[in-house]
Amino acid sequence: MKPTFRACMAWLHTWSGLTMGWLLLAMTLAGTLSVFRPEINTWMRPELRAQSTINPDMATQTAIQWLSVHAAKSPTWYLEAANARAPYVQALWLEGDAYQDHALDPQTGSPSPLRDTRGGDFFYRFHFELQLPYPWGRLIAAVAAMALVLILLTGIIAHKRIFLDFFTFRPNKGQRSWLDAHNLLGVAALPFHLMIAFTGALTLANMLMPWGLTTLYHQDFSALEHDFNPAGIERPASGKAGTLAPIGPVLADINHRFAPNRLIRLTISNPSDAASVIQAIAAPSASGVGVETHTLSYDGTTGTLLAEHKESRPIMGFYRFLYGLHVAHFAPVFTRWLYFLSGLGLAGVIATGLHLWTSKRCQRHRGFGFRLVERVNVGMIAGIPTAFACFFLANRLLPPSLATRAQIEVQTVFCVWAILLLYAAVRPATVAWRDLLGMATLVCLGVTLLNGLPVTPLQIGVGVTAFSLTCLFSYATWRMACAAKEKS
Repeated sequence: MKPTFRACMAWLHTWSGLTMGWLLLAMTLAGTLSVFRPEINTWMRPELRAQSTINPDMATQTAIQWLSVHAAKSPTWYLEAANARAPYVQALWLEGDAYQDHALDPQTGSPSPLRDTRGGDFFYRFHFELQLPYPWGRLIAAVAAMALVLILLTGIIAHKRIFLDFFTFRPNKGQRSWLDAHNLLGVAALPFHLMIAFTGALTLANMLMPWGLTTLYHQDFSALEHDFNPAGIERPASGKAGTLAPIGPVLADINHRFAPNRLIRLTISNPSDAASVIQAIAAPSASGVGVETHTLSYDGTTGTLLAEHKESRPIMGFYRFLYGLHVAHFAPVFTRWLYFLSGLGLAGVIATGLHLWTSKRCQRHRGFGFRLVERVNVGMIAGIPTAFACFFLANRLLPPSLATRAQIEVQTVFCVWAILLLYAAVRPATVAWRDLLGMATLVCLGVTLLNGLPVTPLQIGVGVTAFSLTCLFSYATWRMACAAKEKS
């Protein structure tokens, strides 16, 4: 125990930040990129640039026509409707024992014209699943989210001049400069940091506290799903062959009932059976924050409306509001950029905090624990953004028709990450900082060049972001090179 409450909180802030900081840094950067998940999906499929204006209903119809031929035996089709941010239909279906997840061309309904890639979905899933099987990835992410809430709250208590520090930054002062940067980045978007940490922990709370649901529903997940979505109709397959009703009239009725909102998700159960069901979910209202508040279910063979539900329960509205705040589906372009910049700020808070731990101890005991943290800091702080940027490079450098190219793109991230961690472990810290930051500079410059001549808003956004990061990492490389020269 420390002599004062503030000192106890400072101790807790330091050690919880150190133990969870590396994981939180990776999750934060992945979540920050997920703000532009649809845009990343589109950028990583350059074939879509040749497409003319997309008609979402026609894209859905062609996708269903293709699935009716090539995935007729799948028990369920899950379709994300095309929209201005993602001009294609994203479809998920079961083929054999494995799920297929592909973007379908809006003109043909086939995945073949588009290169196979996980796109922004990789960052989205990694943010809360960490590329680990269920439930372990989500459970670890839930613990990390709760730890972030703790770290932020203890940091607020521990800093005596937290708001005055917003106006203080003293460059070229060593440890003092790192602390100023840590405080400045932390206070600049503190309400966002608290919101994103709390709502993130809330969305995964059931992983940490499952006993309420298991006690109430006794593993009856169909009853749980019905209470969450009363309009969801689940019918077992009848065993009798059936043909889907023409989807055009069904989509017209969906658009009429959802107006002024649009269709965001379509689920077709038992598509080749007489007991098929079509379920439609509306996109969030343009004037609201909450998600998925209007659901329709149709008989698949007749197109008859079976059930409709507009969410009006206060507790569900509150939960969906908090979840909507976290995922930011409601956000216009300007707000999404604020989310993105604030997310980078949170990553900066975590990175500067991790570096402060070694900065404070660099003149004292330099035992194994210090050297371990120092080297892992280099590999994580400089290695994660480099590995993530290599994901974009791999998308452009791998042949578009390469088999399993989506898996190779993901494997590229973890291979690069592991190599950089190993390099940081065997090289002096100052040299490793210089080299890894230099690698980050080159990779971001490569993304800038492969982005091509920016002629669309999407290319401009990617180009400006990649070039800005190139300049940032270039400056950091120069500073670290100067530090390495001074020590040698």
